[in-house]
Amino acid sequence: MAVTALGCDDKHSGIILENLDRTARPGADFYQYACGGWMEKHPLTGEYARFGSFDLLAENNRARLRELIEELSARRAEEGSDARKIGDLYAVAMDSAKLNAEGAAPVRADLERVAALRERGEIPALAARMRRQGFDPYFALYVDADPGNSEVNIVNTYQGGTSLGEREYYLDEDEHTRGIRAAFREHVAAMFALAGFEEGEATMAAARVMEVETRLATASRSAVELRDPLANYNKMSVEELQRRVPGVDWGAYLEAAGFAPQEEVNVGQPEALEAFAGMLEEVDLETHKCYLQWKVIDAAADQLGDAFAERNFDFYGRTLSGKEEMQPRWKRSVGTVNGLLGEMVGRMYVQKYFPAEAKERMVTLVRHLQEALGERVRGLKWMSEETKARAMEKLATVRVKVGYPDKWRDYSALEIKRDSYWANVARATEFAYARMAEKAGKPVDREEWLMTPQTVNAYYNPSTNEICFPAGILQYPFFDMDADDAFNYGAIGVVIGHEMTHGFDDQGRQYDKDGNLRDWWTAADAENFVERTRVLADHFDAIEVLPGLKANGRLTLGENIADLGGIEVAYDALQRATAGEEPREVDGFSPSCRFFLAYAALWAANTREEQVRVLTRSDPHSLGRWRVNGTLPHVAAWYEAFRVAPGDPLFLPEERRADIW
Repeated sequence: MAVTALGCDDKHSGIILENLDRTARPGADFYQYACGGWMEKHPLTGEYARFGSFDLLAENNRARLRELIEELSARRAEEGSDARKIGDLYAVAMDSAKLNAEGAAPVRADLERVAALRERGEIPALAARMRRQGFDPYFALYVDADPGNSEVNIVNTYQGGTSLGEREYYLDEDEHTRGIRAAFREHVAAMFALAGFEEGEATMAAARVMEVETRLATASRSAVELRDPLANYNKMSVEELQRRVPGVDWGAYLEAAGFAPQEEVNVGQPEALEAFAGMLEEVDLETHKCYLQWKVIDAAADQLGDAFAERNFDFYGRTLSGKEEMQPRWKRSVGTVNGLLGEMVGRMYVQKYFPAEAKERMVTLVRHLQEALGERVRGLKWMSEETKARAMEKLATVRVKVGYPDKWRDYSALEIKRDSYWANVARATEFAYARMAEKAGKPVDREEWLMTPQTVNAYYNPSTNEICFPAGILQYPFFDMDADDAFNYGAIGVVIGHEMTHGFDDQGRQYDKDGNLRDWWTAADAENFVERTRVLADHFDAIEVLPGLKANGRLTLGENIADLGGIEVAYDALQRATAGEEPREVDGFSPSCRFFLAYAALWAANTREEQVRVLTRSDPHSLGRWRVNGTLPHVAAWYEAFRVAPGDPLFLPEERRADIW
């Protein structure tokens, strides 16, 4: 099918020449060539561990949100209105004098409730009730589409309950990781002391917290293992769960957690629940109490006085990520309002900042990318006609969401008052949790958005087979209404192609067109796909991101497949969109060159070494430098555009390039 151009008359190139580093050679370090000027102009400030194009756009959005929110806070709108709720929450978040005077008082009742436990048998019910308040003891609990029956929501359990996230922080024995563990114990003790515990009690509490979290980490699966959808889909009846993990009354637990009686649950990682049950039998009551009190203190830290927030930042920000200074209170307060009242704020945001014509142009771009991906699927030589037909069915049924939802979330039942910052956060959290719990066992709402309109991001959801592009990302450098096709296909076009390709990456390909976890591939095609993606995984596994630290090609495989597919699909769409036109060279760059420069600019960033270590261990996305230097060497058109040849450091022989979608 032919693709028409979006129109290039009087459009500028979109490329900011000062963002380039002409001293670098494209074939030696394309990331430095395309982004070096930007990185020099945007050195890291103390509050950032990583600052890139996404962050710059997020900062601009945050300034817009601040203007909206502060205006609402100042004028005290009608009681109970959305405007009043936004304004009151922001006002109480900004009242540092009140927060400092209160200290730990807002969570005193929560800490005393834990202290009142008399026996270990009472722990499950209390832990379940704590989940409703926003605490995360032992493991996670949430509602989402049943992977095996995407029309209906199901209760899911998921491993969790650790403060450091990745299991390696508790188990690895390298010097850096041991240092993180030691710093974490000091941090926990310091936070208990701030909450009013004696020094000896605080030190003992930290040791007990580490004991519980280490046991949870030991029972956890690795980040790579968590990427296997089938291995992490373990649907069973509540009765079957009771037989498998008999140490907890699971029916009573779910009831205490706010759920109506459920027949089935999806137990993501059974080992996590077994570890919880085992600890109820083997770990003494005082250790459990310390752990549960830690969950309270840790969750509430940023909503208490400055001493708590500063101590919290000292560990999670400075020690773990390398940041040098905490964000100013207004940024943190805007973040809280945006996080708890997201669609309420988003509705006002799009009214002021998102033009209708931007949505129309995006819808056109998405259609062009769908057509381009369809052409690539039909032309695959390694895939059978049978699997191709099913892939085309899935592609044809992809749902597209652009800008903002058609139906906005109702917050009328949520009470926001100028009483206590933490009390408001707790009420808002319980409100959102109750909304989630009420969905269990009911049909999936395919109109619901999983991101707010002001979010600078995009997503693909396999259970609904949908792609979503919020208004927040539809701005420069991702999208420019006044730029030509070469820029927009290289920027937002690749993002669109990236999200579409997620439906066909190593995880997404396991879901059918209706969002069900079902194998629709022939055995030969599936084997061929695995072999082709292994080339990409091996390539990224070999990248050294710091001396002695390699990238994790298995952890980042899905995102790397999507990056490569997005580039290939968007480039094809650009060629068809501009077919018959005389290539217009601007500032010495052909349309093809501008396409790849626009792509690379998306990932411009400066990152601290500490954060490189955190992200390499935990992030399924490759670091920005390698989303460029690691991916483009697999794209034939990039070699031609920049005359990259054998002998250049980034050159890959054709037999070593990944060829997937």
